Amino acid sequence: MVGGGNEFRFFLSCDISHPLAFRVLHAEHILLTDQKVPELFVECKLYINGIQFGLPVKTRLEPSGPKYCWNELITLSTKYRDLTSLSQLAFTVWDVSSGEDPEIVGGATIFLFNSKRQLKTGRQKLRLWPKKEADGGVPTTTPGKVPRNERGEIERLERLVNKYERGQIQHVDWLDRLALSAMDKAKEKECERKENLYPSLVVELCSFEHRIVFQESGANFYTPAPVSLSNELVTVWDPELGRTNPSEHKQLKLARSLTRGIVDRDLKPSSNERKLLQTIIKFPPTRTLEVDEKQLVWKFRFSLMSEKKALTKFVRSVDWSDNQEAKQAVELIGKWEMIDVADALELLSPDFESDEVRGYAVSVLERADDEELQCYLLQLVQALRFERSDKSRLALFLVNRALSNIEIASFLRWYILVELHSHAYARRYYGTYDMLENSMMKLVGREDGDEDGFRLWQSLTRQTDLTAQLCSIMKDVRNVRGSAQKKIEKLRQLLSGVFSELTNFDEPIRSPLAPTLLLTGVVPQESSIFKSALNPLRLTFKTANGVTSKIIYKKGDDLRQDQLVIQTVSLMDRLLKLENLDLHLTPYRVLATGQDEGMLEFIPSSSLAQILSEHRSITSYLQKFHPDEDGPFGITAQCLETFIKSCAGYSVITYILGVGDRHLDNLLLTDDGCLFHVDFAFILGRDPKPFPPPMKLCKEMVEAMGGAESQYYTRFKSYCCEAYNILRKSSSLILNLFKLMERSGIPDISVDESGGLKLQEKFRLDLDDEEAIHFFQDLINESVSALFPQMVETIHRWAQYWR
Repeated sequence: MVGGGNEFRFFLSCDISHPLAFRVLHAEHILLTDQKVPELFVECKLYINGIQFGLPVKTRLEPSGPKYCWNELITLSTKYRDLTSLSQLAFTVWDVSSGEDPEIVGGATIFLFNSKRQLKTGRQKLRLWPKKEADGGVPTTTPGKVPRNERGEIERLERLVNKYERGQIQHVDWLDRLALSAMDKAKEKECERKENLYPSLVVELCSFEHRIVFQESGANFYTPAPVSLSNELVTVWDPELGRTNPSEHKQLKLARSLTRGIVDRDLKPSSNERKLLQTIIKFPPTRTLEVDEKQLVWKFRFSLMSEKKALTKFVRSVDWSDNQEAKQAVELIGKWEMIDVADALELLSPDFESDEVRGYAVSVLERADDEELQCYLLQLVQALRFERSDKSRLALFLVNRALSNIEIASFLRWYILVELHSHAYARRYYGTYDMLENSMMKLVGREDGDEDGFRLWQSLTRQTDLTAQLCSIMKDVRNVRGSAQKKIEKLRQLLSGVFSELTNFDEPIRSPLAPTLLLTGVVPQESSIFKSALNPLRLTFKTANGVTSKIIYKKGDDLRQDQLVIQTVSLMDRLLKLENLDLHLTPYRVLATGQDEGMLEFIPSSSLAQILSEHRSITSYLQKFHPDEDGPFGITAQCLETFIKSCAGYSVITYILGVGDRHLDNLLLTDDGCLFHVDFAFILGRDPKPFPPPMKLCKEMVEAMGGAESQYYTRFKSYCCEAYNILRKSSSLILNLFKLMERSGIPDISVDESGGLKLQEKFRLDLDDEEAIHFFQDLINESVSALFPQMVETIHRWAQYWR
């Protein structure tokens, strides 16, 4: 049973032996006169067939604005299986403000089963009958359900919202926001007409994995009403829904009998079976294996041991609840061809609970060098959630690697600190943090001048002190009323005065973004703020090697999603370069130092909006910094090539990641022609604007390449297709990394359970390389056609996106 905060959705599996549970959310339109401190309590009684069952439960309601809110779960001793079709809950609201005998505010009852004998679930709004105690008789004199002929616009809207919350109405983000906003306005308008309001109580009944239908003991299963001749949908109830087929289960156990092990060892698949096995092996990690597919993999497990890609499918085919089968599986894993790191990451997902399997995955990760490990460090910290103990092999591995690499130690510490806010896993992460601290403090400095463990740890904890001081400065700057210039003056005044110790640190502080870089102080006159609602600080730091480092500090914004996207961009850049394709990407550093704060590397650049405003075109802007009379469009060939490649790289990456809300203000361009994207508040297909084009390619970018008919645009398309096919080869790695982030609390990943499937769809794994090239070229052509005048409605909509 799950529930927390202000979101009261909670669920049970289809086990009707659970006790009856529900929540009282709030009371509305309770008008009490001549009372300074209104105080209410709700009394709840369960009636079965008109007879009170068990003792009443009383709970006090605290006043909160116009509503009386209460946020704890009520659980009765009666179990769901003990209910009858005429079971009902009776709620009576009492006023105890006077301190004397309580007075009845009103009462209402609700039947737990509807007319189709389905158990009611979700939010229910009950009309209170003024001055009447709830009546549990059958029929009741205090029905909470508003009669059909008395229902108004508010009731209609609330029924729609209930259906939406229960998933009976498809979720479309941009349309939902418009609809819910219109509903709120309509409700406000109705509430202004006091004569239409009545006191009410809002409760939420528990939801189940499947629908629960009442069945009389010993009788045939409830059958739907007779089918009429009209076109009606008929509901057919399946009493075995969600259960294992006993015949299938028995056949499965016989087929997998361990006594067949000697025979299976010599089995070789036929040509058809070999083709089917190869198809199964190529399945993406998001694909669930069917029973017959598991059977086939298990049957030929010995012949598959030389194929490293088959191991994860084999592990998914094992019945880990069978001790003997699990034991044999662990023995085979130890003899299997060593798998790649991408497959090892899959074995660390929540799908695999066996300590032996997860330990094997860590043994594979131990072969990765530090540079590769940093590409996955964020996800490995998330994988600690799925371990069965606080001192798991994964935790020990991460701490040991941190002891020999200060960059890994710094990032590991920050990633763990952010997770300490997670109530469910705080103990696990506190344990790992203590393990890291204790291990690092025991390090002894070497003769070559390396710092000892104490000084190393101090250099990391001082990063936290720095962020705390920056947070204080930001609060003071935000409190300044007036223009942005006044806030900049205040920032510089604070850095030179109250926080003057930040201009010259007593000891250098390791940069949180680049721990090998030692910061020695802030340069007040080169520090500024950005003109936005959150007023991020742009700080210039002096460093020990004499150069400056520019860092953006933001407070009030969750940077974890940006951090994940930039980490993925950095990984994709690495994968492309391994195939000798450098697309001049700009994976600037991002570090979330909390759930609403963090730091970003500042890259000197200008937004396309600013460039077009000042220079009229991208070409004119590049001509200013890299002029060449003999070069294409008056620009040096190298600069144009850099621009084309970076456009291609980000076009492919933003398509795969489903990055939304693209506009000319979050597309930036450096002086040397590197284009890059910032601000990733919408990913995996989410977009605040309707009808987003399939690729984020604006008209001005195409014009800077000479138009859609130029040779440079053809080269751009060639780079796009080459990059797309390279990244498709590593689709399993990227899908596994996002799988590990599913429970991280990052908005677009945690909210949408189908995010992994959306990401998988973008790779088009059903196509070979040649088909993928044609697909991506068509995608580019569609997107570019949308940017130029066309007499097609869909293209017109896409063109509107960039306005």
